Amino acid sequence: MIILKSPDEIEKIRAANRIVASALASLKEMVCAGLTTGELDRVAEDLIRSAGARPSFKGYRGFPASLCVSLNNEVVHGIPGKRKLKEGDIVSLDLGAELNGFYGDAAITVPVGKVTDEATRLMTATRESLYKGIEQMVEGNRLSDVSHAVQKHAEAAGFSVVTDFVGHGVGTSPHEEPQVPNYGPAGTGPVLKRGMVLAIEPMINAGTSDVEVLGDRWTVVTRDGRLSAHFEHSIAVTANGPDVLSEPVGK
Repeated sequence: MIILKSPDEIEKIRAANRIVASALASLKEMVCAGLTTGELDRVAEDLIRSAGARPSFKGYRGFPASLCVSLNNEVVHGIPGKRKLKEGDIVSLDLGAELNGFYGDAAITVPVGKVTDEATRLMTATRESLYKGIEQMVEGNRLSDVSHAVQKHAEAAGFSVVTDFVGHGVGTSPHEEPQVPNYGPAGTGPVLKRGMVLAIEPMINAGTSDVEVLGDRWTVVTRDGRLSAHFEHSIAVTANGPDVLSEPVGK
């Protein structure tokens, strides 16, 4: 069942998402060669807790950290630890927070110093595909209009869309109905209604769309070893169009 949120509930979801957005902005500024993924995780947790919220990923289905840190060919759910970032890496940071029973969820992919042209193009196309999807979050559109817009833009840029993992609703649970694929034909699925809140999260690969899960049972990697990027926002459908709840304050 898709749960429609009241304006008051949307504001509570926004409050959780603003904590996530602020933390991600700080982490983005920290990213540099020599920093460990574990250090990023510790800072992420401190930032969320100092804002009065709880890191919602930590312990969720057994995940051991507050921040998902996925490097290069890692698509999502990378476990932070002792690995050090290197010049030329790209690193995806996926973060969630719970505040007063409501959840925020967002992700960014960040370059470590100077990266290849392909890496830059991949990150740009992934972020753009997210916003193409967001543009479709209008009352009366179909859910697959969002999915199709993401896929169309990513593939036009020469990249492939991960189909094994999808976006989702978000609200009083970190993952709610409906699932939000990043692929498919337009004009199908549920009608978008005022009060829907969705986390749209394109995961886009430089090579094949095929992925596999490593032995840690969490880290998802590209099967061909090529790069992957991930961007995510939590968005509400409103009478005035899409409202991006996880945009940093001031944007």
